[in-house]
Amino acid sequence: MKRPGIISAIIYLGISLIAGIAFFTGTLAGNYTLVERIGGSVWVFLLLTIILMPVIIPRIKKKYS
Repeated sequence: MKRPGIISAIIYLGISLIAGIAFFTGTLAGNYTLVERIGGSVWVFLLLTIILMPVIIPRIKKKYS
């Protein structure tokens, strides 16, 4: 049995997590505090999750229907 909701969540959360980690590592070269790095990473993660949810879910549902 295919579960498109779980598959969609894994995809968009994975992409968001990778982007958050990329933001964190990208700010290591700059002169930023740890709070700024973590806050920015969380912000990137949340925004990408919000943006990707309505994009990924219908595509995965269409693929498995």
